[in-house]
Amino acid sequence: MDPLSLGRGFGENDVALVVVTYNSVADVAGLIASLDVGLAGIDRSELVVVDNASSDGTADEVARLAPWATLVRAADNRGFAAGLNAGFAAARPARAVLVLNADVRLQQDCVARMLRGLGRPGVGIVAPRMLDADGHLFPSLRREPTLIRALAAAVLGGRRVAQLAPLSETVTDPGAYAAARMADWATGAVLLVSTTCWRDVGGWDESFFLFSEEVDFALRARDLGYRTAFEPTAVATHIGGITNSQDPMMYALLTSNRVRQYAKRHSAVATKAYSAALLLHETLRALQRGEPHWSARAAVAAASAGAAAHETMAALGATAGQPVHPSIGDPVPKLLRSDELSLRSQST
Repeated sequence: MDPLSLGRGFGENDVALVVVTYNSVADVAGLIASLDVGLAGIDRSELVVVDNASSDGTADEVARLAPWATLVRAADNRGFAAGLNAGFAAARPARAVLVLNADVRLQQDCVARMLRGLGRPGVGIVAPRMLDADGHLFPSLRREPTLIRALAAAVLGGRRVAQLAPLSETVTDPGAYAAARMADWATGAVLLVSTTCWRDVGGWDESFFLFSEEVDFALRARDLGYRTAFEPTAVATHIGGITNSQDPMMYALLTSNRVRQYAKRHSAVATKAYSAALLLHETLRALQRGEPHWSARAAVAAASAGAAAHETMAALGATAGQPVHPSIGDPVPKLLRSDELSLRSQST
């Protein structure tokens, strides 16, 4: 498909692509270049890029490389979920919305194959087969977070529990990726969501800011009868990604948002038990590995006490404007700095 046709006339059987960026100037060219093969078989589509106030010229680079795209220049960085919601609002009507990270490369016919998967009864979300930068399978399918799984991970450790399929949140068996199947949820680097599903769910929960938003969205969709399907014939490469386990603040936010996501669906008593399991897990790992896991312990405690995501980040001293995600960047945007100052003044 000629990429210059992107953004022209739009029909209900077509696809809108929503990409949220932050200081992604090194990634956007590769993504845009992959659209030609990735959208083969799709008659019409629209690329919507929401830039979270990048400082490296990402938005200008998108405008130069894809003048046919709809470019939304956010005034500040409100997080990944907020960017997705803004992109959906800016897109023209389409049958489905393809959520993309900037560091993804679509392979031949990827979107058309995902769209066919969306035609299966009861399916509202489709995840492709994901490869890493070296071409190896990236285990992207997940099982619903439960207390039993959290306890198993704490007691047995991640590597051991991964060998016990029912107890592992991550689907690690390569055989599970050989055929189409359903999953509780899938990582959010590439997801095709039907417009009906998106609207019925009510969009993405912006309170998470970063991490767990795709878990929350998929499970809320399932509550309404929309399943997440895996389509193995659709392939995409995720060349980037981040090493959250090496960044104390990011690892802590990831862990604490697991508590917030669990709390949305369970009682206070169950959430306390789940938090205790995570605290046990992080205590044991901290004794072995150090700072990221000690930070996670503090974050879990804050989340279980009802702290919001940005409050946890502020309490952990997240003030450095370090890029931590292709769409996020500074983990505490200027919008939230007043909350941070308030928290610190209360603690002194």
